[in-house]
Amino acid sequence: MPVPRPTSALTTTYDAIVVGSGISGGWAAKELTEAGLRVLMLERGRNVEHVKDYVNATKGTWEYPHRGGRTQQMIADYPVLQRDYPLNEKNLDWWVKDAEHPYTEVRRFDWYRGYHVGGRSLTWGRQSYRLSDLDFEANDKDGIGVDWPIRYADLAPWYDKVERFAGISGSREGLAQLPDGQFQPAMPLNCAESHVAERLASRFGGERRVIPGRTANLTRPLPGRGACQSRNACWLGCPFGAYFSTQSSTLPAAMATGRLTLKPWSIVTEVLYDADRKRATGVRVLDALTRQTTDYTARVVFLCASALNSTWLLMRSATDVWPGGLGSSSEALGRNLMDHHFRCGARGTLEGFDDKTVYGRRPTGTYVPRFRNLPGGEKRPYLRGFGYQGGAGRSNWARGIAELGVGAAFKDLMTTPGGWGAGWMGFGEMLPDPSNRVSLDDAKRDAWGLPVLKIDCGIGENERLMRQDMMNDMAEMLNAAGLKHVQTYDLGYAPGMGIHEMGTARMGRDRRTSVLNAHNQVWDAPNVFVTDGACMTSAGCQNPSLTYMALTARAADHAVRELKRRNL
Repeated sequence: MPVPRPTSALTTTYDAIVVGSGISGGWAAKELTEAGLRVLMLERGRNVEHVKDYVNATKGTWEYPHRGGRTQQMIADYPVLQRDYPLNEKNLDWWVKDAEHPYTEVRRFDWYRGYHVGGRSLTWGRQSYRLSDLDFEANDKDGIGVDWPIRYADLAPWYDKVERFAGISGSREGLAQLPDGQFQPAMPLNCAESHVAERLASRFGGERRVIPGRTANLTRPLPGRGACQSRNACWLGCPFGAYFSTQSSTLPAAMATGRLTLKPWSIVTEVLYDADRKRATGVRVLDALTRQTTDYTARVVFLCASALNSTWLLMRSATDVWPGGLGSSSEALGRNLMDHHFRCGARGTLEGFDDKTVYGRRPTGTYVPRFRNLPGGEKRPYLRGFGYQGGAGRSNWARGIAELGVGAAFKDLMTTPGGWGAGWMGFGEMLPDPSNRVSLDDAKRDAWGLPVLKIDCGIGENERLMRQDMMNDMAEMLNAAGLKHVQTYDLGYAPGMGIHEMGTARMGRDRRTSVLNAHNQVWDAPNVFVTDGACMTSAGCQNPSLTYMALTARAADHAVRELKRRNL
């Protein structure tokens, strides 16, 4: 496998520029270079080389100064990141420093970011699910937001393409609301999960089912990548290349063409725009280390910097033509910010499996596909629906910490597996709402003197009503499966905690109500493509990264064809 290294740019002129190197940016670079274009990929953070820079990938917990946890100094230095699980000493370098990258919260919004080559493709949860026509048609049928300009049939062949290359393991279930894909063999359920799945199938007639989580972890090798070793240390980087990331997959493919130039430490501050031609001419870049500015030119520009950063960049561009920025002529730019609301569900204990345990550390759980508000089913007092993620397992030695026991008997007890427990957490769809928005805050600046984003976002009554079902439905399922001590829970949720930022530069059918057309082109500059989460018109309840991959591959194909026709 070629080792991707940053290339010193000897020219400032390219066929295409890709802003961002995460899941979407990696796909854009791969598709455009393989189509014959000379591509410049710009990343605002440092380089991370595959394998070489996964410095903690094989460490044991005992090898960290604080056993992999967090310190009071870390909590003080990372006031946003410390709000949830991402803050720990194991991969601290893969998250931004809040002091250097501040933002303004009108209402609480937890923005967890990683600025480096690969972006959050190195730390994502890898759950990979297709949207269906239930999702693509929902806005139109419900009279919410605007209609998606595409349907499932438009994206299905691109889902096929990216699944085969990325390597998605999963099971074929024949569900209209969760289309099957081009899967590697699924990671099987364990014995307790299989028991729950069987009980639910008999009680709910197949309507509610537990299936293996569809995950971007290989169960069979692909060229240059090994199969998953069941270490469950994906978020430290995988030396085997077993999970999909820019480093393991798309970047080596793009580098192999000889047509990719990668420049880390490059903060894109503006898309350059020619008002006479109504086309972008390139981008302006601030070197994060030297603070020098360079303009790069290209025939097409792909914005893949993550939803909020791509929108930030559009808002700073072509302001001499549109005060609100490039793409703001519809007044949709910056609006309809979405996430997935979660952190509520139910859990309980299982009996009868004390002679069994799990094998390895499977890097995925199980999934319960959406079953609420489906065509022909019972209508609930809210729109859309939710799925569940979770599973079953045995408790470990950590269960003894609260008791602080001593003696030989206690030590023997702590070296044996604990009891079986199971639980599933709901992930619900968040409706597009124009009052959930981002804007530029010129009164606050980051470490490079650039204005930051002001974020104003919250959940509404629809989401609050849905959360009741997310808890009660799972409790009903666990009781039906024979679990004991079933309890519901709601750990509280603030937008952003799902790390699924979507919207703010949505696709649509009408330039008066959307920022992008059906091929992810900015209406006001058709040689600018936005293919990360910013483009999402609605959220669905499925993890969105697979959809970003498919949309990016589709948009890149369209860009190449339009370049050949001289339309861009």
